[in-house]
Amino acid sequence: MLQQVIAMAAGRGEADVLFTNAHLLNLFSGEVEDTHVAVGRGVIVGIGPMYQRAREVYDLRGKYLLPGFIDGHVHLESSLLSPARYAEAVVPHGTTTVVADPHEIANVAGIAGVAYMLKATERLPLEVFFMVPSCVPATSLETAGAELGPGLVATLLRQRRVLGLAEVMNYPGVISGEGALLQKILAAKRARKLIDGHAPGLSGQALRAYLSAGIGSDHECTMLEEAREKLSLGMRLMLREGSASKNLEALHPLVTPLTARRCLLVSDDRDVWDLTQEGHMDAILRKAVALGVPPLLAVQMATLNPAEYFGLRRHGAVAPGYAADLVVVNDLKEFAVDLVFKRGRLVAEGGHLAAPLSEEVSEDLRHTVKLSSLSQEALRIPAKSGKVRVIGLVPGQLLTQQRILQPTVRGGCVMAEPARDLLKLAVVERHRGTGNVGLGLVTGFGLRTGALASSVAHDSHNLIAVGVEDSDILCALQEVHRMGGGLAVCEGGRVRSSLALPLAGLMTDAPLQRVIADVHALHQSARALGTPLACPLMALSFLALPVIPELRLTDRGLVDVERSCVVPLYVTWVIR
Repeated sequence: MLQQVIAMAAGRGEADVLFTNAHLLNLFSGEVEDTHVAVGRGVIVGIGPMYQRAREVYDLRGKYLLPGFIDGHVHLESSLLSPARYAEAVVPHGTTTVVADPHEIANVAGIAGVAYMLKATERLPLEVFFMVPSCVPATSLETAGAELGPGLVATLLRQRRVLGLAEVMNYPGVISGEGALLQKILAAKRARKLIDGHAPGLSGQALRAYLSAGIGSDHECTMLEEAREKLSLGMRLMLREGSASKNLEALHPLVTPLTARRCLLVSDDRDVWDLTQEGHMDAILRKAVALGVPPLLAVQMATLNPAEYFGLRRHGAVAPGYAADLVVVNDLKEFAVDLVFKRGRLVAEGGHLAAPLSEEVSEDLRHTVKLSSLSQEALRIPAKSGKVRVIGLVPGQLLTQQRILQPTVRGGCVMAEPARDLLKLAVVERHRGTGNVGLGLVTGFGLRTGALASSVAHDSHNLIAVGVEDSDILCALQEVHRMGGGLAVCEGGRVRSSLALPLAGLMTDAPLQRVIADVHALHQSARALGTPLACPLMALSFLALPVIPELRLTDRGLVDVERSCVVPLYVTWVIR
């Protein structure tokens, strides 16, 4: 094969594919060349007008030829789609490679969940690499469905498509020298593999201690000064633009010709609606350029930079000997994708896959919601005297604020008060049948009536619900249980819309167009209840994540993230 590639490059043989009249963006020189590009045996064999013969010829007529887009940090499960359906959603948008952290399914199904993700991504027109989940469970302040200890992590690190240890979310554990966590980090070091970070707001000496463990990246920056400090200390910065957390606008001023090569564009969590309606990496590129990032730097951040950081040799550029993962776009402003090639083979055209995909799913992943009996009584919050802790949403961010407010009390119980945008929040354990129910209050959802519920609740993925009346909260939780996992919107004791997620309570393998229609119905139903949020169910899913400040709710109660402890609803001190 190598001899054939060399022969084609030397002009002694006919190429498999030839692109003529291409605007080629050279990511090494920064120039745009009007040229031809020849492909043979899945790699680029030559660039220049001397290449004239091939079995297939595409006249690009001045369109831009770019390397396939690479998402360096993503959770496939957060799309709500099975791997094959995910590929169906993102490949037509120019994504040819992703680096995934399967910690969502690992928290539900453990090693079996990770094994499923590895197998299900073997024969896709999308190349999927993995990072081994580092924190399953994320903390001891919640009940997860599984645990990945140091031994299992070390075993998974030996897998061919595993590139390293995924985001180390338990940054207090790193800084305090927690033994089991450090063993996982040492396993990655012994395997000579990368270690990704997750350190929202970490600064100063604590950040330096965290980095001394060998952690190389961070995707949790929300403020420019935070990002600048991390960049100055040698971290790779992953500028995130997902469905729930949109950080690009705040962080893009950091991108300069000097810093850009240390930056990556990533999506992290982007749901099926955004993927199909707005796009994936193409949409992030479009926004970056609109914000003023030069197109060359933006494309580097979505191609060459992640390829080099993750050690994906011969990926991320259009050059001889590089993988022929290619995207044809109309311009470097809108990045409207026309054609997508994987290893020189046409895999998408005009927004659609070239061939349908099939997959098999283990039945063990379809029966993971194990709920003990749940009654309306379990959702009641007994009233006491004083003020309460309330989770405050921060628009466009995963961060929350801890607010101290006077609750509304009726009949001896704390009640929601939609007029004050004060709603009830519940997290119900669903893995072990413990009967644990965490209760709290949240502001920022804007519901006037009804309730939302989901089995997607990062990272342990217990059931979570927000609403006004206990009867609607119970109705939504029961619908999610009935479906074996999913999303539900209820009002007046009736289900208004729902989407079943039978695969670990996180994903569906239903046809993509049906999923899109169901998600649209969910959004419409939620907005009819009063919420102004663009992605209310994704915003809800992060309220159970006890590794991002300030206040969260798990099945064990309210969690003060910075203090890493469960705190009571009622405060016994005064905030000045």
